[in-house]
This record gives sequence, C-alpha cells and structure tokens, in this order.
Amino acid sequence: MAENRIDQRFAALRAEGKKAFVAYLTAGDPSLEATPGLVQSLEEAGADCVELGVPFSDPIADGVVIQLAFQRALDKGASLSGVLAAVARIRALGCEIPVVLFTYYNPVMRYGFEKFVTDSAASGADGVLVLDLPPEEAHVERALCEKHGLRWISLIAPTTPDERVPALASSASGFIYYVSREGVTGMQSSVSSSIPDKVALIRRHATAPVCVGFGISNPDQVRQVAAHADGVVVGSAIVKEIEKHATATDLCEKVRAFTAPMVTAAHGS
Repeated sequence: MAENRIDQRFAALRAEGKKAFVAYLTAGDPSLEATPGLVQSLEEAGADCVELGVPFSDPIADGVVIQLAFQRALDKGASLSGVLAAVARIRALGCEIPVVLFTYYNPVMRYGFEKFVTDSAASGADGVLVLDLPPEEAHVERALCEKHGLRWISLIAPTTPDERVPALASSASGFIYYVSREGVTGMQSSVSSSIPDKVALIRRHATAPVCVGFGISNPDQVRQVAAHADGVVVGSAIVKEIEKHATATDLCEKVRAFTAPMVTAAHGS
C-alpha cells in the first residue's frame, strides 16, 4: 500500500517522540467557503490531521454541538460534492495536512461509493471514516479505498467485545479511532479511566496508530489521553468555538489560538 499523508505524519511524529493532535470540524459550518481557511488555521496551529465531517440530517453518533453544526451547514446548502470541492480548495491553498472524510453511510451510498472514493482521492483527501457501516459488511468499500490510496479508519468503542477487537484493529489503516466513552460526541468534564487498558488491548492487535476521541475538550484532558494513546481527537470543542465566532472577521485566528494550546499538550506528552 502506497504511503500517504497520514502515514507520513504519524511516522514523523513517532520519530520525534510526539503524539498526534487530530482536529475535527464540520465542513460547511459556518459555510463551505470558510472551510478551507479554517483547515489552514488548524494546520497553522500545529494540528497533525483534520477530520472533515460531512453534514448529514440524522447523525446518530453525534451530540447536540455537532448536530447543530450539521444543520447549519445543510441550511447553507452543504452537500457531499461541495465538501469534496472544499477539499480541493484546501489543497489549492498549499495545505498538506492529512484530511480524513468523516461521514455516515447514507450520503456516500446516495453519491455512489465507488464515485465517492475516486472523487475523494482526486480532491486530495487521505482517508475515510464511515461511522455507521458495520465492519463485517465493509469489505468492498475498504478494498476500493485501498485501491485508490485512501486509508480506511476503523472505529472501536468501549462496548466492542474483546473478541472483535483483533479483526477490527488488524483491518485498519491510517489510524484507529478509539471512542473513549459510551454515548454521543460532546465535551465532558473528565476523561474515562478505562482508556489505558483499552488502548493497550487494541495495540496488541494493531499495526496502525491508536487515537482516542469523544469528550476531550481542553489541554489538560489532551495531555492525560496522550500519555496512553498515539493521538488525541478533539471535535465538539472546536466546533463550539467556530459557532461562537462564526460571524467574526477573525474567525480563523480565533480558532487557531483556541487550538494551539491543545496541540502543544499533545506534542509535549
């Protein structure tokens, strides 16, 4: 499998003894025109990877912050084709940060999965994470991604039975997204105490790095999680910051300033 930006970034971090900071934002919030600049600001803040959420009307795994961001994006006319065009504009800006398309299956099924994969690769995306596609039913989709050089990001949850972990972990490429707690996305006051043991279990069967997300929202929490994982994912806190300053002329600067301390916490662990 040919190396792509995700592989290169994690290899560089490993050589430097650093952990990854993965930032999530909803594509199209506050607008698709604003999305490339926001991604650029996250790259400038030092983020190692960006997950771009594809807006969807029924995001069952997401809490209210991202649900509302999806609705705002849809109200502004965001679509999967528009998100892919935004990825192309991100690359046109000269951004080399790895981009993972974070999506539910319905939008890509309607678009056509093979067309989605070829268009995603052509736009400059590096990986795909399909939240609600059962792994046992994803063999064709995963093979298509591999054929076109896109990494197949796997989700593992606290409720995943231990006997399923080997198959899920071994089939992942790019990185594994470990969901640190039950429920939906959203900021939490503390991190789960089960993270060290769960990450250790996954690592016994994985060749891809293990990143932990869900509920992580400040530098102290990032630091705690990065002590045990290969990377930390922060989503709702960044999306909330974008919502807070959506109409500000210096939106990108505010998002960069908000994110930079969490990047430092991840890299310094």
